[in-house]
Amino acid sequence: MFKLFKSSIMKTILLFNFFGPEMLVVMFAILLLFGGKKIPELMRGIGKGIREFNAARSTLESELKEGMRETDRQLEEKKKEEKEYKGE
Repeated sequence: MFKLFKSSIMKTILLFNFFGPEMLVVMFAILLLFGGKKIPELMRGIGKGIREFNAARSTLESELKEGMRETDRQLEEKKKEEKEYKGE
């Protein structure tokens, strides 16, 4: 079973690993499908999508970090209250 799993992972990796002639064929296909005038517009759209994704990712990351800091503060307060209650 592990060999089957390992084989499928390798096939997936090799599927997206294309350089040289394969890349030229893909570029040519894009040029044929979208035409020379549409490619800059397409690239702008892709760039905008990537920027929006990165902004959302950084916002989520900062919110998670703030939530973790708040949880740590609450935990420290509980420990402090516990020590005061026990009279230490």
